[in-house]
Amino acid sequence: MNRREKEKRKEKSEKEEKKSSRFESWLDGDRDIYDGNMELRPQKEYEPSPYLLRRQENERKKMEERVNDVARNKEYRVFKRAYRVLAVVFCLSFIALLVLAVSWLPPVGQAGNPDNNEVSARYIEEGLQETGSVNIVTGMILTYRAFDTFGETNVLFIATCCVMVMLMLDEAVLKKQETDNDRKYEPKNDAILQGMAFILCPVIFIFGIYVILGGHLGPGGGFSGGAVIGAGLILYVIAFGFKKTQRFFNEAVYKTAKITSLVMYGLIGSYFYITGANGIENHIPLGLPGHILSGGIILPINICVGIEVACTMYAFYALFRRGGL
Repeated sequence: MNRREKEKRKEKSEKEEKKSSRFESWLDGDRDIYDGNMELRPQKEYEPSPYLLRRQENERKKMEERVNDVARNKEYRVFKRAYRVLAVVFCLSFIALLVLAVSWLPPVGQAGNPDNNEVSARYIEEGLQETGSVNIVTGMILTYRAFDTFGETNVLFIATCCVMVMLMLDEAVLKKQETDNDRKYEPKNDAILQGMAFILCPVIFIFGIYVILGGHLGPGGGFSGGAVIGAGLILYVIAFGFKKTQRFFNEAVYKTAKITSLVMYGLIGSYFYITGANGIENHIPLGLPGHILSGGIILPINICVGIEVACTMYAFYALFRRGGL
């Protein structure tokens, strides 16, 4: 072995010892000598060649032409014909089923028809005595079928919650939105609109309250009266803006009114169901028929339903308009 080979082996062994010593020092927790001493350069981004880009563009154009070429697209022509045939068959079948169902209905006006039974007779003959409501329809809906109406009220509550989940924005986003382009597509500080709203809004609110409170005495009730009040709130916010509306109807007032009305309806209805189903005496007085304080549970339930409907109408408008209450 010559001298040169011995020097190479010696250098190789020294490098291996140096590597092993570095590895052992790293295991012992010492700082790596390469840590911070090596320059890291970002990897160069991949840039496809012009030929590849032209090829991809040509393939995309060919695909679009093939898809949009309706005249030569056999699958599309078959689907279109089948769709038309199936649509006609479905419509004719549906019409035939409806005609068949109508043909089996009993003639109008016969005493033995299913609608002339003891249920409707009970509503008409004993409804005033049992419900205390002059309005037979309201007495039926809010006493005999109060559980059904409670379900409808829950539908309004759940629908509003779903819209809030989808459209509700953070307070910071709402403030920025109001600063940037509030009332961009609506008249702002319109003198005619504000003047008419100043006159009409109190009248609308009073009329809505009248419809709610008189629902057991004549046409009206919580649903129609709540819709009137909700329309008044929407007119007010369109004319004067959300800042003025939030002085008396903000998110806190909305949540309190909506949840309280639904809970109160549930408590009143539950008491009425439990006492009626178990033959227990009901301590809610029916009052004198024809007076405002009459109808038993009808008046408080009408108030709860009216609040629920009014809050729902305003919430839908506010959420779709600005993403908040």
